[in-house]
Order: sequence, then structure tokens, then C-alpha cells
Amino acid sequence: MEIIQLLNKAIAEGVPVVLCTVVNTKGAVPRHSGAKMLVYSDGRFEGTVGGGEVENRVLDEAMHSFEDGKTRFLSYDMIDPEKGDAGICGGIVTVFVEPFLRLPTVVVIGAGHVGKPIVHLAKWLGFRVVVSDDREDLCNPEATPGADRYLPVLMSQIPEEMTLDSRTYLVLVTRGSDVDIEGLPALLETDVPYIGLIGSKRRWAHTQEKLLEKGITEEALERIKCPIGVFINAETPNEIAVSILAEIIDHYNQMKKHFQRA
Repeated sequence: MEIIQLLNKAIAEGVPVVLCTVVNTKGAVPRHSGAKMLVYSDGRFEGTVGGGEVENRVLDEAMHSFEDGKTRFLSYDMIDPEKGDAGICGGIVTVFVEPFLRLPTVVVIGAGHVGKPIVHLAKWLGFRVVVSDDREDLCNPEATPGADRYLPVLMSQIPEEMTLDSRTYLVLVTRGSDVDIEGLPALLETDVPYIGLIGSKRRWAHTQEKLLEKGITEEALERIKCPIGVFINAETPNEIAVSILAEIIDHYNQMKKHFQRA
């Protein structure tokens, strides 16, 4: 399959990839302008931009692009390896590194009366939206319209069903603390940047107590934001959805600024 076809397939499936393209050359080089390589987040790649040390360096930069989302123009001399050059062909090669990262994902866990407006608002704001609830009669397009994916599974099974990474935001608006106590340990083993939990102070205190009994550390519990959302005196489900998405947007934009400064 051609590189562009693989790129389109990855974008359609929400798979993060980085496209590396030779955009300029001078003198003797292993690959000329237009040569492409598609890199996956696990280190796999298709195509080539020349092999050897040049390709190793481009692959390394591609992996950094997965982290910061930045494009890169890379220029390598290929004259004198003893001086740090990437080869001995005698020319110069310039490669453009372009990340295609999937949209940040909001996972709404709990398809009840609060979950529905969160799904609607998150989708309207441009997030990829996943709904999960072990009640199959609620976790479907008819009952909770607008999501990109539906996972009618236990909360503890979500990490087995989808990728939970640095671009995933978990919104727990479940029907009770028992659901949270059983499901949160699996979510806390992931590297997601945000776990928000709806609930009163009493419910959260009970949930913390039971999670500590399960062996969850206090440090891990500090990752959980409860009560979820920014404080705007929200009362209705729609208002609660606004407060939650406002908090996620703030968190996401702060992360982007951090990477831009890095």
C-alpha cells in the first residue's frame, strides 16, 4: 500500500502517525525529493527517507513529534561522519517531519442524564467522543446520540478496549460510588492527564476510603479531580456539562502551551 494511502487509513482510524518527507536535496544523497516514510507511535515505519544514520535521526525526531505535536525541518550534511555528519555520500538532505495526531478524546463514563449533554457539547467543541456504560440499553447511538464510539463494558475493561494516553480525558459521571470503586483502579494505571469524577464531598470521601483499602495510594488518588468541572454554580445537566468541558479545555490548552515552550 502506498504511503499516502496508509496515511489516509491512519487518519480515518484515529491512529497517530508522523509523515516524514524528503523536501530538498543537494549533491549525492540516498533518496531524492518526494521520498516518504510513515512512522507509528510504537516505532514501526513504512517507506524510507534514505536508510542509515539519516533515517535513524529522522525516526528519533519523529518520536519527539508524537510528544509535542510540532512539525520539524531537518537538514543533514552527508560529508564527514567524524565531524558528526549523517553520512558520507557527499550531499545535503532536508526532511520535513509532520505529525498527524488523533483528536483529543473525551471518554464519558456513564450515559445517564448528565452524560448525554457532555457528549453533545464535547462533540460540538471538536473532541473525539467515546461513551462507556455497562448498561447496554443506554450505551448506544439511539439512547445517547453523537459519540464516535460506544463501549458497553465495565469501567475496568475500558483500557482493554481503547488507547488511553496523554490526549485522553476521562469524565466519570457514573450512577454511584460502587461503580467508581470497582473501575477506578484500572484507569489509574494509565497515563491519561485528566480524570474527573462527579459527586458530593461525602461520596468522594467514601470512594477514597474504599480505594485506599484496595491498595490505591494517596498519590494516585490526587490525580482524580473531584468535584469535576470549574465552579460556576452549575445546577442543570447542561450547566454541569459546560463546567466540565471548560475545565478540560483549560487543561488541554495549558498542555499545548507547555509543549510550545519546550
